Amino acid sequence: MIAFISALVVFLGVAFFATGGPKSTSGATTKKVPTVGILQLQTHPALDAIHRGVLAGLKEYGYVPGKTVKIDYQNAQGDQSNLKTMSQKFVNEGADETVAIATPAAQALATAAKDETPVILAGITDPSGSGLIKSDQHPGGNITGTSGESPLKSHLDFLKKLVPNAKKIGIIYTTSDHGGEYNAKKFARICKQEGVAYKLYTIANTNDMQQVAETMASQVDAVYAPQDNGVASAMKTLVSVTNKANVPVIPAVDTMVKAGGLATLSVDQYQLGKLSGEMAARVLKGKSTANYPIKVISKGKMTLNLSAAKKLGITFPADVLKEAKTKGVIYK
Repeated sequence: MIAFISALVVFLGVAFFATGGPKSTSGATTKKVPTVGILQLQTHPALDAIHRGVLAGLKEYGYVPGKTVKIDYQNAQGDQSNLKTMSQKFVNEGADETVAIATPAAQALATAAKDETPVILAGITDPSGSGLIKSDQHPGGNITGTSGESPLKSHLDFLKKLVPNAKKIGIIYTTSDHGGEYNAKKFARICKQEGVAYKLYTIANTNDMQQVAETMASQVDAVYAPQDNGVASAMKTLVSVTNKANVPVIPAVDTMVKAGGLATLSVDQYQLGKLSGEMAARVLKGKSTANYPIKVISKGKMTLNLSAAKKLGITFPADVLKEAKTKGVIYK
């Protein structure tokens, strides 16, 4: 009997070590759920669409918020000090990667990350010119993502088609928005090349829009509103002034048309965000940001605002209406 008990003890001991000791009752190894910090500059339709797209892109690669990934979403509501605090919060709490919606958010995240935590850009204009990366093909560090390059030459051609009698174009941008300034000045260069008269106008923040818009509307025949966060946020103020002066506004983004602009050829902000989310997912799975090229969407989708056209006494050409009906969006 003693010999039997001794043998049983030896057998159980061997079995214990062979199976690696006791396991959890579920029998499964706990897998760490990654955390993704999303920092958005402020609330407005274009940036909100990018945010929704980021979540959809992550989900497509198996990262479902609340299940297989933890999303820490922060909105700075246009406050620069909030951007700094929120960016540092992500780093302090050990986020596995962060996503930037708007250039100021990207700059704040890049500073906080200190070349370590991966930063995914979501529709950032001119990321290399912003000092965020070395080049679009070889970002060279912890940052990559998408760039929403506006089809500026197409915008000018579209403006001339819709407002053929416009002799001078007003171009407005926010001085603190690198992307807005980049787009506005590039559009101005195209105007110069095409022999189109223009004048640049600037706002420091949305509070300036009323006064600047009134001055601009008295001096130009049409307005171009580039992809610019400050201008987008003050779009309703802008069009309320220009409509009274019977001056059409051609914006860069479809959500700005919905807010009162006449028409545009717009890069789809949701799809831009979705592509960023897909890139974020691949980085979570181990892809290096350093040699992960920036991806660009630059083909615009036609968007028209029939109500704005009626207020301005403008009739859309038949071919424009046809394309918008079949491939684009029409707001009534």
